[in-house]
Amino acid sequence: MGLLDVIGDILDSSSLITYLTMIDSFVWGPPLLALLVGTGAFYTFKLGFLQVKRLPLALKYVIRSGRIEDGSQGDISSFGALSTALAATVGTGNIVGVATAIKTGGPGALFWMWVAAFFGMATMYAECLLSVKYRTFDENGQVSGGPMYYIKNGLADRSYSGILSKMFAIFGIFVGCMGIGTFAQMNAIVDSANITFGIPVLWTGAVVTVLVFLVIIGGIRSIAKVAQLVVPFMATAYVLGSLLILLLNMDQVPSAFSLVLSSAFSRTAATGGFLGASIMMAIQFGVARGVFSNEAGLGSTPIAAAAAKVKSPVKQGLISMTATFFDTIIVCSMTGLVLIISGSWKGELAGAYMTNYAYTSVLENMGTYVVGVGLMFFAFTTILGWNYYAERCTEFLFGVKAILPFKFVYISMVALGAFLTLDVIWVLADIFNGLMAIPNLIALIALRKIVISETREYFEEIENGS
Repeated sequence: MGLLDVIGDILDSSSLITYLTMIDSFVWGPPLLALLVGTGAFYTFKLGFLQVKRLPLALKYVIRSGRIEDGSQGDISSFGALSTALAATVGTGNIVGVATAIKTGGPGALFWMWVAAFFGMATMYAECLLSVKYRTFDENGQVSGGPMYYIKNGLADRSYSGILSKMFAIFGIFVGCMGIGTFAQMNAIVDSANITFGIPVLWTGAVVTVLVFLVIIGGIRSIAKVAQLVVPFMATAYVLGSLLILLLNMDQVPSAFSLVLSSAFSRTAATGGFLGASIMMAIQFGVARGVFSNEAGLGSTPIAAAAAKVKSPVKQGLISMTATFFDTIIVCSMTGLVLIISGSWKGELAGAYMTNYAYTSVLENMGTYVVGVGLMFFAFTTILGWNYYAERCTEFLFGVKAILPFKFVYISMVALGAFLTLDVIWVLADIFNGLMAIPNLIALIALRKIVISETREYFEEIENGS
């Protein structure tokens, strides 16, 4: 028996999964859910529903985000930063994560994903604003920013800032290496390649590992270049495929929305292969999978936002806010509605197999390619984006000398992810996501006055024509 077989047996043991599930339920209990949604709700009301009122302006900035402002500092354009963020967020959460949420929490989980995303847009705005405001530069001249820096620098007068910033960086490395960044994404890629093209796991794992290495060795500029090419194409293709299914089943769309709303506030009865779900299950899995997908409140996207060549923290906050809108309100909604209309959520299938069945039941072979190819691209770019996030956390803790060794560790974890099973991957990812979010959300609350004052000053200048 090889080393990978031994590791697989350990991770697959039922007792380990049971233990991890207990930890996951504790981490993602009512306190964290309330903190996540509550932080977003606070900023929503204090900023005057900015995610609605200022969304047209934010989208206008996105269109112009490829232009670099004169005198601005950073490593990449605002569009490059947004593309890197979307590369990391538009991933397995949009296909496998939505399927897992609905399979466990029922159709109502999709509603709670929407709620988490709506309030999450305000959270995303606040954390990316702070990231640009408190960013700095490392010994190599690269931008370093994110929650660890706005905790350390923004809360320098607080006794807990040092431990809180280090906690975030430590959990960020774990999320990158054992959560969102590697295991879940690689597992999705090898499964998808096998389902769609019949390619053996070993071959896919080897090719993806090499490709990831070739990109990440070039740093943020290399990652951003790939993201800017791949993200718009892959997201548009997937959304168009999903819209085609919804148009072909237009008569069922109203009832699908009705089922989502009714299931969000009542128990979903067992039917077919679906075991039934309580309201709390719908909320827990909807919010948890929503955060896994759009990462609002997690503190990851601000790391990419900090690298943008932009002068105004508010402007980058608005641009970054659209990542949550695109990821969950658009892409996740497409997947969720197709799953519900097809009825696949009631069957025995789970994860990528469940989503693949939903799309092929309408589009036949074309559906396999929409899901399979889309998932492979989504997951691949997420691996790239999370390498940068975890790398910046590593640099914060250990300095620039640790960056290259970290890249090799990360590549090793990417390769390992091809041989792990779905259950333990999602549980591990959930646990680390929750732990990473806690120090970031504490900082967002502590720095609320900075966010509010920066926002007011910016829009007052716009209104005064300055």
